[in-house]
Amino acid sequence: MNTPPLHITSRKHILRFRFFLLTIFCFSLLGPTRQAHAQQLGWEGETGVFVTPLAYTVTSPEHKFALPVAAYHFLNAGSIIGKYNQISVTSGYSKRVEFGYTRSIHDAGSDATLSPLWTDGFNIFHAKGSLITENAWKQSWMPQVSTGFMLRTQVRNVGGQMQNKDTANADIYLVATKTITQLKPMSLILSGGVQGTNAELLGLGGNASKWGPVGFGAVAFVFQGPAKSAIVLGAEVAQQPRHPDQLPSAVIRTAFVYALRVIPSPKMKLNVDFGVLEGPGTIAPGVDLKAKVCPGGAISYAF
Repeated sequence: MNTPPLHITSRKHILRFRFFLLTIFCFSLLGPTRQAHAQQLGWEGETGVFVTPLAYTVTSPEHKFALPVAAYHFLNAGSIIGKYNQISVTSGYSKRVEFGYTRSIHDAGSDATLSPLWTDGFNIFHAKGSLITENAWKQSWMPQVSTGFMLRTQVRNVGGQMQNKDTANADIYLVATKTITQLKPMSLILSGGVQGTNAELLGLGGNASKWGPVGFGAVAFVFQGPAKSAIVLGAEVAQQPRHPDQLPSAVIRTAFVYALRVIPSPKMKLNVDFGVLEGPGTIAPGVDLKAKVCPGGAISYAF
């Protein structure tokens, strides 16, 4: 099968993204909005969307530590990569700092040739600190700006397995997030940032061949659902380093995620997520990881 030209593939992504935004814009007109609180933990345990971090941090009292937020994430990455379960615990301090730990647990795929490149799982340590708070200096346009890191250890996926050794990789990022509440009857959340990383697909693809900068971003609409619930519909984009470690001819494409978040009640510190990750498909001639459409889900609870 011939691979479509790059410009055609890019155009498909753009059209798909525009259609998604138009759909959620129309759907958001169905009801009044409320601002979603920032207690949902992302895939690696940080306050975020599904796979990208937000600048917001776990809610915590002044000069005190917060009670933890716990989360469970699931991703079905297909018959080759397998399934991932993520268990996270995150806390915060003095309204501006968060930190936590996530364990990634992997169920192997069924392909005898490629699936052995993925192993049992790995550790993720993370922290984030707010540099500028939202609406600082009484400026309503000011986003929240934060910096943070991810450190992954005992990573053997792909390159590590090929070398038969544990490896480590990390991200260091800067992110800005703004919630716009003036667009009645909905709210709009915009987020974007840049990070330096030597990880492929948040460690699921092991290490990258070298350290480098990549960008990420998210857009989401928030509106009120039945019984004072809140519904958040959004999309994310996360650039990836071009080549995995030990596989210089393989190319990893930019990942897209389309997500739905449900907050059942303003009295409950509970969030539920559903998402679809556009993961890696064909990464080299004759090598198809069969992970272009990866469904997932998550639940977070703040104690």
